[in-house]
Amino acid sequence: MKKQLFILGVATIIGLSGCGNNSNDDNKAKNENNSNQSEMDHSKMNESEMSEMDHSGSGEVPEGLKEAENPKYKVGSQAIIDADHMKGMDGAKATIVGAYDTTVYTVTYTPTTGGEKVTNHKWVIQEEIKDAGDKELKPGTEVTLEADHMEGMKGAKATIDSAEKTTVYMVDYTPTTGGEKVTNHQWLTESELSAE
Repeated sequence: MKKQLFILGVATIIGLSGCGNNSNDDNKAKNENNSNQSEMDHSKMNESEMSEMDHSGSGEVPEGLKEAENPKYKVGSQAIIDADHMKGMDGAKATIVGAYDTTVYTVTYTPTTGGEKVTNHKWVIQEEIKDAGDKELKPGTEVTLEADHMEGMKGAKATIDSAEKTTVYMVDYTPTTGGEKVTNHQWLTESELSAE
């Protein structure tokens, strides 16, 4: 009888230590999965950095930028966004915060923080380009950006892809995908807005 109890005790201890190891292995596997998940989430963020960034701004405008005298969309009015610069923007209702007459550019640049080249970024305005003056820049012109819309943009070397003289708008909107309101977003062109 004592021998049977002893064997049963040893079997129980072996069984428990086996469960303990499985539990540790399970925890280790869960931790590795969580670590891998974090890495996967981080890599997803890199793939869609424009759409995932907070595009709220301070509301400050570059020196020399002139308010539009007769904008199609008046400050305080509302319009629908017809642009998809980032996730949740297209179709969102916007409140016009500012309207300015300038030249807008799409640009290609490599962030000063490193990473992949950003192509055809919309929009950088005349007053956000170093030493641009008031002369419209032609596609292919190499410039230095003073815009600070995204991390790594300010001070970056860029190439002008396109230029258009128009009215640009600073807007507040809530993404159609939900989330926090974006305030003082810079910039949308007149053609990227429509009446409610």
